[in-house]
Amino acid sequence: MAPLLTTLVALLVEAALGYPDWLFRILSHPVVWIGALIGWLDRRLNLAALSDRHRRLRGIIALVFLIGVVFLVCTLIQIAALIWFGRVVAMVILAILASSLLAQRSLYIHVAAVAEGLEQRGLAGGRAAVSQIVGRNPANLDKAGVARAAIESLAENFSDGVVAPAFWGALLGLPGMAAYKAANTADSMIGHRTPRHQAFGWAAARFDDVINLPASRLAALFILVAAALRREDWRGAARAIRRDAGHHRSPNAGWPEAAMAGALGLRLAGPRVYGETRVEDGWMGNGRAEATAADIRRALGLYRLACGVELAVIALAASVSYFR
Repeated sequence: MAPLLTTLVALLVEAALGYPDWLFRILSHPVVWIGALIGWLDRRLNLAALSDRHRRLRGIIALVFLIGVVFLVCTLIQIAALIWFGRVVAMVILAILASSLLAQRSLYIHVAAVAEGLEQRGLAGGRAAVSQIVGRNPANLDKAGVARAAIESLAENFSDGVVAPAFWGALLGLPGMAAYKAANTADSMIGHRTPRHQAFGWAAARFDDVINLPASRLAALFILVAAALRREDWRGAARAIRRDAGHHRSPNAGWPEAAMAGALGLRLAGPRVYGETRVEDGWMGNGRAEATAADIRRALGLYRLACGVELAVIALAASVSYFR
C-alpha cells in the first residue's frame, strides 16, 4: 500500500503547489539533473567514429546505466527516510519528492496560456504560447492549428507527464517514478531519428514506447470517463479510440489524443511540420479541424476531471490494499 499512498499524496501536493519557482532557482529540477547525466553519457559514449552497431550497443549501455543509477539513488533515499523518520513521516517526504516528477499543474498552466494568448493577443499571442509546449514550428500554424497543437499536447502529456509517472510510482514508489522519468527524458533528448541519435538513441526510443503502453491506455480511459461525467461525447471518444488510435505514428500518443478528439468533436493530429520536416500522420477523430480557444478551455476542463478520475482510482486501490 505504501507506493499507492505515496503516489496519491504526491498527486495532491503537485496539484496544489506544483514545483515552486523559488525552489527551481535554488535547486533547479530533478529532470534537469537527469538531463545533465544523459548529456554526459551522450558526449562520452556516442562517438561519430563508431559504427552504427557499436553506437546502438553503447546506447543500450547508457540507458541501463542511467535507469540503474536513478533507481539506486532513489531507493537509498527511500531506505534512509524510513530509517531516520519512520513510516508516516518518510511517506510524506517521499511524496513531496515524487511530486516534482509529476506535471499536472504545470501542464494546465502552459496550455491555459495558449488559450489566453489567442483570446487576448490573437494569432501572435497563441503562437508565442504554444511554442513553449510543442516541437513544431509555430510560424506554420494558423489559429486553428495553434488550438489543435495545444489540445494535442495536453492529451499526450497527460499520459506521459501525469498518468505514466503515477502508474510506475503506484507500482514501485519513488524509485519507479524516477526511473520512468529518466527513461522518458532520455527519449526526449536522444530518441530522435537524427544522424547523431539514429543508432545511439534507438534503445531509449523503443524502451519509452514500451513503458508508456499501459499509461496511454489508462489515460484514454480516464478521459473517456471524464467525458461521461462532464456530459461530453464519451461515445464519440470510444469510437475515436477504437477507430483511430492505432493510426498515429506513435504507438501511445494516439490513445489519449483520439479520446480527447472524440469527446470534443474535433480532429487532432494529422499532417504536421516539425522544423522543416513534414510528418504525415493519421487524423484522430472525425469532427471539426477548426479548433478554437474555447475548445482549449473545454479540453482543460476535461483534463482536470480526468486527473480527478485518476486520483480516485489510486485512492480506491490504496483503500482496497489497506482493507485486504
